[in-house]
Amino acid sequence: MFFRKKNYSEGISPGRIALSRFMKNKMAVFFFALIILAVIMALLGYLITPDSSPYANEQNLELAAQKPGFSTQILLVAKNEEIAEPFFIKRMLFGSKNKYDIIPFNTYYIKEDNIIITQGDADDTLNYIQKLIPLADVAFSLLDTAQVVLENNTVRYYDAGNKRCEISLDFLQNIVIKEHIKTKKFWLGTDRFGRDVLSQIIIGTRVSLSVGLISVLISLIIGVFLGAVAGYYKGWVDNVIVWFINVVWSVPTLLLVIAITFVLGKGFWQVFIAVGLTMWVEVARVVRGQFLSLREKEFVEASRALGYKNFRIIFKHILPNAISPVIVISAANFASAILIESGLSFLGIGVQPPMPSWGTMIKEHYSYIILDKAYLAILPGAAIMLMVMAFMIVGNALRDALDVKVVFEK
Repeated sequence: MFFRKKNYSEGISPGRIALSRFMKNKMAVFFFALIILAVIMALLGYLITPDSSPYANEQNLELAAQKPGFSTQILLVAKNEEIAEPFFIKRMLFGSKNKYDIIPFNTYYIKEDNIIITQGDADDTLNYIQKLIPLADVAFSLLDTAQVVLENNTVRYYDAGNKRCEISLDFLQNIVIKEHIKTKKFWLGTDRFGRDVLSQIIIGTRVSLSVGLISVLISLIIGVFLGAVAGYYKGWVDNVIVWFINVVWSVPTLLLVIAITFVLGKGFWQVFIAVGLTMWVEVARVVRGQFLSLREKEFVEASRALGYKNFRIIFKHILPNAISPVIVISAANFASAILIESGLSFLGIGVQPPMPSWGTMIKEHYSYIILDKAYLAILPGAAIMLMVMAFMIVGNALRDALDVKVVFEK
């Protein structure tokens, strides 16, 4: 009895075949997982940053330029201002203002209704400081209390409703020790303004991925439309669009982005538009080439014979068959958008402070490379390198996985 050799590609959709081939590329899978991790970090944003203040911009010059892994004791002193607690989504997107002033210190001791903290080295008389802060000022805001008086180890005060309250001095001391004295660790150190570097990098991830995503969407909308129209109609329509593509293509990308940025102004949203308006050219060229080839296929001729309108033939029949190279070039454009945004921010015409950006972080600290604080510039630089490499490797893997010329074997 004879058996026919089984074809493992029979009955399997092209999408599943492409996914199977992509999963065999271990490096691509690793970097794809890295991209997913970066997306999750960008979405969660301030919910996972050590510094959840808006733009992760909590500055403390006493902690400036500390190395990774640095930890210190801090005293949380209630601010004398009304600070509303934002709801979940708003806090995730924009952060929340800190209810406490953060005062780092070396040692402390409590004397009656005061806490005395020391800062600096005791051997350095110029930088050694002692601060005396009333315990009531640490634990309570002036908006919540008034006329705080200590009598016979009892603290008397009036709350916001003008109601007289009493607590023991021992209880107040325990509140300060347990709730207002903390140990804070900076996993990636602090920058020259005393801001947490890890928080800055996480929020910078949101900026880079947002610029990449919206820029690629803008380039796809313009590039797919112009490329499809040029490739399908040919003739004078094709000549005009190709001429326009060549004109834009002849201008250096970074120079064109800088020119558009100067016209639109500096800022977060302006970078999206500027980068997106320069990336559509490659998409249009690829889509045009695909349409010039596919428009002569039998299924397109059959669609015309059935009386389908050109719009339906372009977007429902031809475009789905030309989407594979568009996906690949979009991954490469995503990486280019991250590089361009970082370059613009480094030049000072991209995302503006206090919004954190990897390019801005390098600009602020590149002079530290020759000192012993090189990590301040290396860390955001490494983040840019990893993210760009991830999108390029994933894009190359997608190109191989979507290549219909490759023969499948067991």
